[in-house]
Amino acid sequence: MTLQELVNQAASLYSDRKAVWFDECNGKPPTFYTYATVLELAVDLTAFLRKHCDQQGKWEIGLFCYPGINLPSWILGILQVPAAYSPIDPDAPSMLSTYFMKKSNLQYILVENDKINKFRMSYVGYFDHNSSTIEHIGLTLFQMSSSNTNLNPEVDSAKSKDELLEAVGNLQTGCTVFPDQTEVKTSEGGYMDIGQKYSLAYILHTSGTTGIPKIVRVPHQCIVPNIQHLKSIFEITQDDMLFLASPLTFDPSVVELFVALTSGASILVVPNTIKMMPVELSAALFCRQHVTVLQATPTLLRRFGAHIIKATVLSPNTSLRVLALGGEAFPVLNLLKSWKHKENKTRIFNLYGITEVSSWATCYEIPEEVFSDDFRTDFPVPLGSPLLGTKVEVRDANGSAVLEGEGQIFIGGEERFCFLDDEITVPLGTMRETGDFVRVQNTKLFFLGRKDNQIKRHGKRFNTECLQQAAEDLCQVEACAVTWYQPEKLILFDLEESETLKELQKHVPAYAVPDELVLIKALPLTSHGKVDKSELNKIYQNHLNSRRRDSKPSGAEELWERLQYLWKSVLGLLGDSTGISKDAVFLYSGGDSLKAVRFHDEIEMLVGKDVPGLFEVILSRSIEEVYQHILKILFSDEDQLLNYDSVLKRKVSGNSGEEFHEKYIKLKSEKGLKVASGLISFIALSRGNHFFSMNFAKSFMQPRNTAQVGAELLQQPSFLHLVTPSIMKSHAQGYKMENRILTPINKANKPDCCSVQQVHAECSHATTAELALRVRWKANTRKCVDASPLVIIPSKEELSASVYVGSHSHAVQAIDLDLGEIRWEKNLGDRIESSACVSKCGNFIVVGCYDGLVYVLQVADGEVYWTFATKDTVKSSAVVGPSSGLVYIGSHDQHVYALDIYKKACIWKLHCEGGAVFSSPCLNSFPHHLYVATLGGLLLAVNPLTGNKIWKSILRKPLFSSPHCSDKYVCVGCVDGNLYCYTHSGEKVWQFSTNGPVFSSPCISSLTKQEMFFGSHDCFIYCCSMEGNLLWKFEATSSVYGTPFIFQSDELKNKILLAAVSTDGKVWILNAKNGTVEGVDKLPGEVFSSPVVWGTKLVVGCRNDYVYCLDLYIKEKEEQL
Repeated sequence: MTLQELVNQAASLYSDRKAVWFDECNGKPPTFYTYATVLELAVDLTAFLRKHCDQQGKWEIGLFCYPGINLPSWILGILQVPAAYSPIDPDAPSMLSTYFMKKSNLQYILVENDKINKFRMSYVGYFDHNSSTIEHIGLTLFQMSSSNTNLNPEVDSAKSKDELLEAVGNLQTGCTVFPDQTEVKTSEGGYMDIGQKYSLAYILHTSGTTGIPKIVRVPHQCIVPNIQHLKSIFEITQDDMLFLASPLTFDPSVVELFVALTSGASILVVPNTIKMMPVELSAALFCRQHVTVLQATPTLLRRFGAHIIKATVLSPNTSLRVLALGGEAFPVLNLLKSWKHKENKTRIFNLYGITEVSSWATCYEIPEEVFSDDFRTDFPVPLGSPLLGTKVEVRDANGSAVLEGEGQIFIGGEERFCFLDDEITVPLGTMRETGDFVRVQNTKLFFLGRKDNQIKRHGKRFNTECLQQAAEDLCQVEACAVTWYQPEKLILFDLEESETLKELQKHVPAYAVPDELVLIKALPLTSHGKVDKSELNKIYQNHLNSRRRDSKPSGAEELWERLQYLWKSVLGLLGDSTGISKDAVFLYSGGDSLKAVRFHDEIEMLVGKDVPGLFEVILSRSIEEVYQHILKILFSDEDQLLNYDSVLKRKVSGNSGEEFHEKYIKLKSEKGLKVASGLISFIALSRGNHFFSMNFAKSFMQPRNTAQVGAELLQQPSFLHLVTPSIMKSHAQGYKMENRILTPINKANKPDCCSVQQVHAECSHATTAELALRVRWKANTRKCVDASPLVIIPSKEELSASVYVGSHSHAVQAIDLDLGEIRWEKNLGDRIESSACVSKCGNFIVVGCYDGLVYVLQVADGEVYWTFATKDTVKSSAVVGPSSGLVYIGSHDQHVYALDIYKKACIWKLHCEGGAVFSSPCLNSFPHHLYVATLGGLLLAVNPLTGNKIWKSILRKPLFSSPHCSDKYVCVGCVDGNLYCYTHSGEKVWQFSTNGPVFSSPCISSLTKQEMFFGSHDCFIYCCSMEGNLLWKFEATSSVYGTPFIFQSDELKNKILLAAVSTDGKVWILNAKNGTVEGVDKLPGEVFSSPVVWGTKLVVGCRNDYVYCLDLYIKEKEEQL
C-alpha cells in the first residue's frame, strides 16, 4: 500500500469534503479545495510529468516551493507518476540545496511559478527549461542541463565539502542531529533494493549539524505504518483539521499531510511568515479555523508564549483535541501543568523518532491524572511504546542489549528502514544508531539526551538536556536553553529576570550549576522549530564581547578609552593600530546610518543608561563631541568634565564674502545676480514617485502623488503618458504631442536605441521577452553620490530635461538627461547628501548641505540666489508648497523650517523635541498637514502655515525614512524594523514588521493606488496593501536603503514596473503586481541613492563617484538559465 493509494481511498469516500484550507491571514477569507479538486489537479500534474519526463529508471522529482493551497495536489501528482518527491527549501543556502540535488541525482525539478526567478538566480546553469508552465497548477518543470549530468565527483571533492560545511554552518535549518557515520546493526534475512519500482515515497536530507548532510530516501513501506498507527492512536475522523506546522524538508510534515488526507480530514496551510507571528498564528488556528490536531516541537509551542497557550491553545474551550510534541526533549510536567487549564481536555502525546527511520518510532500519551494538583511533580515522561512495525533496542558501548540502566537507542524493523546516501541495498531488519541515550527502568525508556550533549565538568559526566529540564521545572522559568560554550563554560539562557541560578543550586549537584545566566528576549529557532544552538553561542559571544567593556567606566579617562574601542569595533577597525583623531566624524570614517544605530546602542550598553540626543551627535559631530555629550549625562562632577565650550564647533565654510545674519547668510555679491524672471512650465520628479508640476492653469499636490492640472488628472509621468493641457507645447527635443498626450522620445526624433522590439504576447518555448539595462551615460562628481537625483522636464522647446544632484565632493551638478553633458557645476561649503527640490516658479533648486546652510541656486546657471543658515548639518531634502511656494526643510539642529525664498525670510521654525530631522518632510493637501520624522523617534503633524503642532506619535527609535501620504494615511519606516501607518488625525492603524531596520521611505503611487512599496535591511523589497497586509516580497542580494520608484511605459509592454536598488549596486526592475524580476543590472559601487525614472531612462547615484543614467529596453534571447 502506498501513500497515494491511501489518499485515493479516502477521496472516494469524502470527495465533496474540504481537503485543504489555505489562510493567508491578510483579512481575506481562507480558500479551500475539496478532495475531488485536489485529485483532479494531481491527475493533471501526473499526466504532464509522464509526458515530459524521460525517467529511464529515475523516479525522483524535486519540488521547489512554499506551502500553499496546491501543495497536496503537487505531492500527489508526483507520487502518482509514480515517483518520489524531493522538497527543496527556497530559503536554504544554494550551496546546500545544490549539494542535495546533485547527491540525489535529481534530473527534474518542479518550481512554483512565482519562485522561478529566485530559482534561476540561485542555480544558474544547472537546469534548462524543459516545458511550458502549467498555469492552473502553478508549476514549471526544469531539467538538469546536459553539462551537469555527472556531477557526483565534484560533489565529493574536498573543496566542495569544505564549502558545503560552511554553508551548513550558516544554515538555520534543523533536523534531528545524527552522528556523521551512522552505525548499522543488522539481523539475518534478505535485502531491500532501492531500484525496486515504486518503492520510494520521498527524499530528504539531514541538517548536517555534525558534518556533511546525509541523503535519506524513504520507501512507502517505511512511512505508511506510521500514518496508519498514528491515525488510530489520535482517533482521526473526517471532522478533524490538522495544521501543517512542519516545513516540507522536515519529515513530520509527511505525517501531518497524510494523517489528514488519508482520513477524509482537512489540512490547514498558512504562509511561512505567519508561523513566526504567535498572535496571528493562534488567531488562524483557533479563531478563524478550528484546528483539532497539532503536531509541533516543544520549542515551537513555547513560541506562542504562556499567555496565548493558557488563553487559547490549552484553554477550557479550545478546539484542540490532540497535541503531539516531538523532535526535542519533552517539556517538564510542571511547565506543562502551568499551561494547561484544569478544564482543558486536550490529549497530549510525546513522540520520538529520527529522520533515518522516518518519521516517528515511539509514542506515549500523558495520563490525564498527571495534571491534577495532588499528583507528584517529579513524574518522568517515558518515550512510550514502539509504533507499528518499529523495533527499538537499547545497547551499551559494546553492542550488548541493556534491559536495565543506560544505553543508546537503535531503531529499525523488518520494513521500517530508509536508504542513506549511496546505499543501493539495505538488509531487512537493519537497526540504525540514533546517538540518543536513555535510561531503561521497568521496561520503560526515559530520555537522557544526545550523545553530543554529554559533557564532563569538574570530573563528572552529565547531559546538558537534564540541566535544561531541571531549570524548566522551576516555576519562574517559562522557556530556557543550555549550551556548553567552547567548551569551557556552561551557559543557561532564560527569557525572564529571575533567581534561576540561586534556585537551581537547590535542585542540581554543584558540577551541574551553570557558570552564567544570560537573559534573551526569545529563543532562536531553526526552520524545523528546534532551538538553534549555534545562534545561542553567537549570542553569548556577543554578550561576552560587550561585557568585557560594559562595566560602567570609573572616570572620564576610561570612558574615552572605551569609546575609542567601540568606535573601531563598529567601523571594523580593531586591527588598525592608528589612533583616532579627536576631530574624526563617524560618517566620514566609514560609518553609515545602520552602523550609527549600532554605535548608539553599544554606547548606551556601556554606560548603562539612556543618553538623550546621542544619536544626532554621532551622526553630525566629532568623536570628541560625542565623548563630551556622554560625559554630561554620565558624570555630574564638574571637575571630571572638559570645558565643553572649548570644543571646536561646526563653522560655516564656503565663500569668503559671507556675512552672518540672524536667520540667514547673505552673500555680498547677491545683489548683482541676474535672476530669471517669469514662470516656467515644468514637471519635476524625485525619489519615491514624488511628482511636482507647475504653472499650467492651476496646480497643487494631491495625495498618492497626483497633480491636478486644470480639470485634468496628471499621473506620474515616468513611463506614463502624460495627460496635459493644450497650452503645454511639444518639446521638440524630448517629446512628441499626439492628441494632447505627452510621451518621452529620443532627441531629434531619431530612433531611440532603447525602442521596443516586437514581442509576442505569449512567448514561445524557445524565446522570452526580457527587460535589459545598459549605461546611457555616467557623470563624474569626484566623490560619493548618496543624494537622489531631481529630474526637471521643462515644456519650453529650447530647454532640455535636466538632472540635478549633489555629492560628497561639495558640488551640485546640472546634467543633460539625454546626453549626459554637465550644464553647470556649483561648489558649496561641504558635502551634500540632501536631494534637491525645485521651486514653485521653476527658476530655482533648493538643497541642504553639511555646512548647515540651505542653498537656493538658480536653475539656469547654478549661481547662489540665497542661503539660509541653520545651526547644524542639513541632510534633509526640502519639499515645496505648490500653492504658497514655501520651502519646508529639516536640520540636525532639531528644527524644521518654513522658508520664503522670494522674500528671503524664515516664516517659522519648529523645535522637534530633541530629535534631528534627517528625512524629508511630507506635505499633504487634504488635510493640509506637514509631516516630519525625527531621529529621536518622533512623528509630527504640523500646520504648514503656522508651524503649530497638530499631533505627534512617539516611536522611540530613529526615523531615517521620510513619511509618505495616501488619501487616508501617512506611513513611515523605522530602524526597529517596522513600517508604521497612521490616519491623518494621528491614530495608529497598523504596523508591518520586517527583519531589519527600515531606512527606505514608502513609495505610494497613483499607478498602484492600493499598494505601497519599500525596502529593508533584511534584503527584501516589500509590497503591502493599504491595510498593512503583505502582497509580495522580493529578496535582493543585499540591504535596500533607497526608496523604490513605480513607472509604466507602452514601450515596455505597458507593464507597471518598480525600480529599486540594493546597496551592493544591483539595479532591480520588478513587476509591481507580483514582485517578479523583469530586469537586473549591477553598478560598480555601493548605492544609497534612490532611483528616478523618466521615459526609458533610470537615473541614480553611486558611491564610486558617478551619477548613472541607464537605458531600459526589451530584447529577445533564447530562454535558458
